[in-house]
Amino acid sequence: MKKIGILTSGGDAPGMNAAIRAVTRTAIYHNIEVKGILNGFEGLIENKWMNLKFSDVGNIIQRGGTLLGSARSDEFRTPEGREKAYKTIQDNGIEALVVIGGDGSFAGAHQLFKEFKLPFVGIPGTIDNDLYGTEYTIGFDTALNTVVEAVDKIRDTASSHHRVFFVEVMGRHSGFIALDAGIAVGAEESLIPERTTDLRSLIHYLKRIRGKKRSSIILVSEGDDEGGAIEIMNKVKAELGDFDIRSSVLGHMQRGGNPSALDRILASRMGVKAIESLLLGEKDIMLGVQNNSIVSIPIKEAISKKETIDEDKLKVMKILSHF
Repeated sequence: MKKIGILTSGGDAPGMNAAIRAVTRTAIYHNIEVKGILNGFEGLIENKWMNLKFSDVGNIIQRGGTLLGSARSDEFRTPEGREKAYKTIQDNGIEALVVIGGDGSFAGAHQLFKEFKLPFVGIPGTIDNDLYGTEYTIGFDTALNTVVEAVDKIRDTASSHHRVFFVEVMGRHSGFIALDAGIAVGAEESLIPERTTDLRSLIHYLKRIRGKKRSSIILVSEGDDEGGAIEIMNKVKAELGDFDIRSSVLGHMQRGGNPSALDRILASRMGVKAIESLLLGEKDIMLGVQNNSIVSIPIKEAISKKETIDEDKLKVMKILSHF
């Protein structure tokens, strides 16, 4: 193997740059040329790329976002778009791809593999931590720490004014951030898409603890079945009009910031493993971490199966918030 391409796709996640650095330097170590594809699969269609040398990826391990840029490409979803993308791959002599992203990114790369037999390795970079086959995805730990820091500050003002705060975090289809952050900040409840929200029970709980606690924090995944933090706050306010209730939506701040040490290390390990896997002839796989080891997962499993919420964490949340 003489030349590979690397791209980042979908939502950005802290640690993507660390993965780009690791892939590039490992490839160079093995005398492989690296083409950085700009703006995800859109860059393949438009033939936009940059050569990545050893020095090009210096001083980026600590930076959030992605050096290569990211974009969602509607054209790539069509056979004609993928034909254009593969022509770029052929014209540039690219023999394999490393794709850093989430399930949508891997589904796109899987289509290239099925249609053109192009080998690729997927590195899971998503703050949602919802990919099957890996205990952690790159960016999750950093996003989690961002949420914890923000909610700790909200708790200060909530305690000062005896308020109930509904805080919305990311997770349109998964509650991993809300659940883990809820445990970490001592939240009274985490409302997640994986569980039906019982507003009557929540209202009863808030009535029961009134006057016994200085503040209450309810974390809400953006994909909760009752709506986001603002919608749920309004529903609760209609029943608890004499409560001081506020909401806060953390939004895209959760995607930004310098990656944590855990995310930098995970990205570095996966970047090295990605090149090693390609050299061993592996293809159409995603890398994951299981029992602190980097493993290969068939991409069809990674994108077709759903990672489930940890029941033990739900139990911990329930016990520690019980009053």
